[in-house]
Amino acid sequence: MGGDSMDHKPVCHIFGAGQPPARAPVIAARDLVVAADGGYAWTQAAGIRADVVIGDFDSLDPAPELSGGDPLVLRLPAEKEETDTLAAIQYCLERGFRSFHIYGGTGGRLDHTVANIQCLGYLAHRGARGYMHDGDTILTAFDGEILLAARRHGTISVFALGGPAEGVWLRGLKYELENAVLAPDYPLGVSNAFTGQPVLIKVERGILLAVYPAGTREL
Repeated sequence: MGGDSMDHKPVCHIFGAGQPPARAPVIAARDLVVAADGGYAWTQAAGIRADVVIGDFDSLDPAPELSGGDPLVLRLPAEKEETDTLAAIQYCLERGFRSFHIYGGTGGRLDHTVANIQCLGYLAHRGARGYMHDGDTILTAFDGEILLAARRHGTISVFALGGPAEGVWLRGLKYELENAVLAPDYPLGVSNAFTGQPVLIKVERGILLAVYPAGTREL
């Protein structure tokens, strides 16, 4: 999967009510597992122990009982500004987590998919990284730069998220960019191709959303 360095720092795994992951998540002992509303049903079915269940429980019937036990259940009001996934992210950020894997964030309602992509930008703006798993695809948003391991097959797309992305560099791909500007309303960066070389993606100002095959290692 995309993501964490070899020095494994604790990760927050968030399970939503959308499409279940195509691959079994790798969850370490120190990681935190948070089920956002209907995501709790999937964790139960998959035999994954949730540490926290959070939501207004409009997509989970029956709703888990409120208690101080295991898991911890945090009920949110039905009328609120945050989605259940964003509330789960905020809960984990407040506890010091900076690496997030989000499952079930796509494949359900389209508006929730868009909202969850915005959540990746929310994390990037706060110095954190989120990886959203969509079948055999990873979505991640970042500022600065990332380096991906070489692979010979597959496509990768890069988009400006939330505003213009300036000073964009792409190296090691079929179509390279040098100090380019990507606009959020013009999909210039869609469907690039791996070439068997390590891939550098860099942005000097703004946030980039990268979409690439699951199993691509981040160096």
